Amino acid sequence: MARALLTDPRSGGLSAPVDEDGFPLLPPTLLTIHRTSLRDEQTRQIVCALDGARFGQVLFGQRLTIEIPPGRHALRIHNTLVWKNAEFTAAPGEHVHFTVWNRGWGEAHYLLIVFVGWSPLGVGLARGTPADAGSGS
Repeated sequence: MARALLTDPRSGGLSAPVDEDGFPLLPPTLLTIHRTSLRDEQTRQIVCALDGARFGQVLFGQRLTIEIPPGRHALRIHNTLVWKNAEFTAAPGEHVHFTVWNRGWGEAHYLLIVFVGWSPLGVGLARGTPADAGSGS
């Protein structure tokens, strides 16, 4: 699909980009996974899959953005121990954001780390950026 710019003789300026058939081009539909929440335990990767296909993983402090087709989708994340799922609909040209984080299981988490050397982690998933999800940035 070729991008082109049409001039509008009435305004003397350029109009929005269009494809080769003259239809307006919408910006791409995007999905961004944020792993920058202050509530994150900051260990272990979080693996991301969309509609059953893995598309990447994020470590603490990272963001991952992919282009997706508009429509209904199923997001699945896991830290190799615990899974979370979210279904969402993306409008054409929309930029959808999700915040993910690893979390310990209360005070028992820290006791297990001190005495055993490891502890199981939960995983969190919320629609929006870390600020939108109320989890800091």
